Amino acid sequence: MKIIVTSIFVQDQDKALKFYTETLGFIKKHDVPAGEFRWIALVSPDGQDGTELLLEPNDNPAAKEYQEKIFSQGIPATMFGVEDVREEYNRLIKHGVKFTIEPTEMGDVTLAVFDDTCGNLIQIAQQ
Repeated sequence: MKIIVTSIFVQDQDKALKFYTETLGFIKKHDVPAGEFRWIALVSPDGQDGTELLLEPNDNPAAKEYQEKIFSQGIPATMFGVEDVREEYNRLIKHGVKFTIEPTEMGDVTLAVFDDTCGNLIQIAQQ
């Protein structure tokens, strides 16, 4: 068994698609109608056959409440691995991304946390 799709709740699918592709650099793999919303799945350019990230609309009140509460408590919704946190931090700062935690070493891991502009905090980590 392996993880093939994981999702993240977003407030606006179009805004999220733009941020995750143009700013973060993910590649759109699927974008198909799914009722009143769309099935938008992204992949890493380095792993196009790997795990897909689904941009899930937070239309459900429970999803909306969950997203708002973890955001307000400073809890990242998910974590992405990067080769060099400081390099990625500098690249994203140049794109106007707002960080809540600057690159920080915690043992063997260096991490940082940013606001994805779509209702989530995202952690990037280098091991």
